[in-house]
Amino acid sequence: MKSVMDDCRDRMKKALASLDKEFARLRTGRASTSLVDDVLVDYYGTPTPIKQIASVAVPDSRSITIQPWDRGAFGPIEKAIMSSDLGLNPVNDGKLLRIAIPPLTEERRKDLAKVAKKYTEECKVAVRNIRRDANEALKKMEKDKTITEDDLRKGQDEIQKITNSMVEETEKALKKKEAEIMEI
Repeated sequence: MKSVMDDCRDRMKKALASLDKEFARLRTGRASTSLVDDVLVDYYGTPTPIKQIASVAVPDSRSITIQPWDRGAFGPIEKAIMSSDLGLNPVNDGKLLRIAIPPLTEERRKDLAKVAKKYTEECKVAVRNIRRDANEALKKMEKDKTITEDDLRKGQDEIQKITNSMVEETEKALKKKEAEIMEI
């Protein structure tokens, strides 16, 4: 029974970690290298993440610089950033690609807050699915007579407590991210 609880807790924590990763990619008007983490560049016919072919830096809160290690990568990186849904335009000065992060409009902030809510809801669904799996595992153990009915009830209560605390954490993360997005 303890292994079911531990597995449940671990999987829920992974769902939360995934939510944090999604939040890191949301643009908040502040420059971050994670903004370009998922941009894939067609590098000699192979989709390659930018950080594998260039060094990405944040010189100040409003810009990102990308310095490719291969001169031939300037064009493909520039093209990949422009075709991504980030809404950013890189400027190529021959040595670096500079990306200025424009300030967010009120409408764009609201859209980003909606996206954050969507990610949070997806995380909650994942947490609930994990709860269902754990409860099914406990019911199977009770059916196989490895645990008693009382143990089943205690286990389900414990799983519900874990689920409630994880849902609370996702709500806290959402509130923090919304505040960050709406901050001017």
